[in-house]
Amino acid sequence: MLKFDKNCCRHEAEVFKALGHPTRLWIVKQLADGQEHCVCEFVEAVGIRFATMSQHLAILKNAGLIIDDKRGKQVFYRLTCPCILPVIQCLGEKRQE
Repeated sequence: MLKFDKNCCRHEAEVFKALGHPTRLWIVKQLADGQEHCVCEFVEAVGIRFATMSQHLAILKNAGLIIDDKRGKQVFYRLTCPCILPVIQCLGEKRQE
């Protein structure tokens, strides 16, 4: 008989939860190019308040998907979990079918 261990999938569930918002999913897609991007770029592109964008980035960071690098007053982000990209791409392809 199979035994369910709630803790075995907790991290993965947190990752999927973090990706469960269109803005956060968009951020991950933007970081897929392997380049660092400044929070100011995201704020300008999405058109939301800086504080709101910071909350989205914090959720992705807490899930272990991104890391930040503070340089003076600017904060740059990069993707730390590129293995999630094929999943996102697969989902996009399934949507188009």
